[in-house]
Amino acid sequence: MILVNDETAQVSAELILLFGGIIVIALVALISYQNYLKGLGNEINGSQLNNTTNNILNLKDKFS
Repeated sequence: MILVNDETAQVSAELILLFGGIIVIALVALISYQNYLKGLGNEINGSQLNNTTNNILNLKDKFS
């Protein structure tokens, strides 16, 4: 009986593991980036936004 040295299944399994690892790393990066962006929205409160809006609206009085 002659055994054939066939490694195609091993290469396929390694590629699946490699792509799976890349996908996991990408998901972790996306989730952490999403949490970072959510944190930025909390830094501006309503009074600061209203203050800025009023200042912008008051600029038109200075130019007219």
